Amino acid sequence: MEITWYGHSCFRLTERSLATVVTDPYDSQVAGYDALKLRADIVTVSHDAPGHNFVAGVKGYSRLITGPGEFEIGSVFITGIQTNGHDKNKPEELRNTLYVFDYEGVTVAHLGSLSRVPTQTEVEALGTVHVALVPVGGGDGLNAAKAAEVVSLLEPGFVIPMYYHTPASAIKLDTLNKFLKEMGLDKAEPMPSLKVTKSMIPEETRVVALEYQH
Repeated sequence: MEITWYGHSCFRLTERSLATVVTDPYDSQVAGYDALKLRADIVTVSHDAPGHNFVAGVKGYSRLITGPGEFEIGSVFITGIQTNGHDKNKPEELRNTLYVFDYEGVTVAHLGSLSRVPTQTEVEALGTVHVALVPVGGGDGLNAAKAAEVVSLLEPGFVIPMYYHTPASAIKLDTLNKFLKEMGLDKAEPMPSLKVTKSMIPEETRVVALEYQH
């Protein structure tokens, strides 16, 4: 399967003969980056905000998923799990859904705007995560230190950081370097996309910084 980043929290997941997914499409007027012109079979929205729910930026989709549940669409299994937004005493806390996509045994977890470190029980509910798409820039999502803690809990093969400051970003977020330092890295090699097969999943967690596509 192939994972491509379009900036912010928006990715496209593709695999030949399986459904194509676009996650968290953004309104470029709010998030920055180029206006989206994507096609997909499935669109997932982690939470209701213009940087994450701009479904008008995606054409051709037949299913829109905006909350928790279990779905099987075009031979892709999707599990949505609500994280933030449970606490009645904190009505302002964002309601977030993270999604795990299973592409023929390769699992990708998109954490959306996860803002707190999940419990051990929540982590176990996700099952094995091969690729974690993790917010690292603070704002509504995890900051660098919390993001590194979540990575150590999930123990994925690959980590792809998202939701951080880039030259194209219009939202005030921390840079990627803060997260890399927390992970004990000087830099991450930028790649245009990540192609993953089950046999490629590394034993030790590897951070891959994707270049956002225009």
